[in-house]
Amino acid sequence: MLLWCLCLLAGPCLAQAPSILLAQIYHDGIDVNDYLVSEKLDGIRAIWDGQQLVTRQGNPVHAPPWFTQHFPKQALDGELWLGRGQFERLSSTVRQSQPVDREWQKVSYYVFELPDAAGDFSQRAQQIHQLVIHANTPYLKRLPQFHVADVSTLKRTLAAVVAKHGEGLMLHRADAPYLTGRSQVLLKLKPQLDAEAKVVGYLAGKGKYQGKMGALLLETPAGIRFKLGTGFSDADRAHPPAIGSQVTYTYRDLTRLGKPKFASFLRVRPPE
Repeated sequence: MLLWCLCLLAGPCLAQAPSILLAQIYHDGIDVNDYLVSEKLDGIRAIWDGQQLVTRQGNPVHAPPWFTQHFPKQALDGELWLGRGQFERLSSTVRQSQPVDREWQKVSYYVFELPDAAGDFSQRAQQIHQLVIHANTPYLKRLPQFHVADVSTLKRTLAAVVAKHGEGLMLHRADAPYLTGRSQVLLKLKPQLDAEAKVVGYLAGKGKYQGKMGALLLETPAGIRFKLGTGFSDADRAHPPAIGSQVTYTYRDLTRLGKPKFASFLRVRPPE
């Protein structure tokens, strides 16, 4: 029988993470005409530095040489994607240090930003379009960007994407210069919110979960700690996510102290 106890651990960062733009949550009252809209892909964020793909944490992505052979020398920001509802399969492919060609042949790199490029976002979106055309490879694609007329159209678009098992929408201000960090120029709109946090401890299970994990103690990037005890399978409780790993959870809203309401475990975020 395993004895679970509360333990705290913060692991060191082993790679230099690139500076990237991160989204805030969509809110009422914005003028949607100021934004370009795209589908939110449930993939793995990756930066092309002109020579190799790296993750958000700066670790190399071991893609086959032929996958990136025709990528431009210019830096790109995008998402490795296999299709809607295929995240676990994609994660398995990307995590392997020895890439499997037949698996990577189904992956595409969808570009949505040009790091440090001049011009506003609408102009950079046009540059992306031209770069992808010039590269002429099936593995490099642009993430389509489009305008919506009003909030009603935005919500209908969201409903259509979700009905096809998509994640949601992203809104990027068309007049925004290239920025990094978390900013209101980029907004995410989903039917249910989600976020990531680091596992810093375990709480022992009770009753039918005696001898197993009862809840995770998580810490958000802002340093807020909370317990997550729902959404786990019996297998998850017997073999919980490792201390220091990142997990994704869903929630409805935040309390005034910044803790998620009605939080539920979704999955372990693979190492990047």
